[in-house]
Amino acid sequence: MADVTDLPDRLEPSLAARLKRTADGLVAAIVQDHDTGEVLMLGWMDDEALRRTIAEGRVTYWSRSRQEYWRKGDTSGHTQHLRTLALDCDGDALLLTVDQVGAACHTGTRTCFSDVLVGDEADR
Repeated sequence: MADVTDLPDRLEPSLAARLKRTADGLVAAIVQDHDTGEVLMLGWMDDEALRRTIAEGRVTYWSRSRQEYWRKGDTSGHTQHLRTLALDCDGDALLLTVDQVGAACHTGTRTCFSDVLVGDEADR
């Protein structure tokens, strides 16, 4: 892993200019398994979390509840390694494909989207 002092100190300005953030400076980050396409979770990123993710290759989020950065897997061991990053056409959502190690959800499940409300899976 790169030493923090070797990382760029800000998000690439051309990318930062394309982001449309919420009032509190965040952009939704949809996370998908790179190999299967399974949607794993939704997190929130500000410019710093996005900068760290791009620079380090490990996904970092902004925790709205704790008001701090958290790098996925630092406490749980369930890491996310960035494979691709895309910005939607409006600039207000990111799509990250990752190599997921372990569960993506804080509940211990593979995906945060296992509670199907409508559709075939909901009938079971």
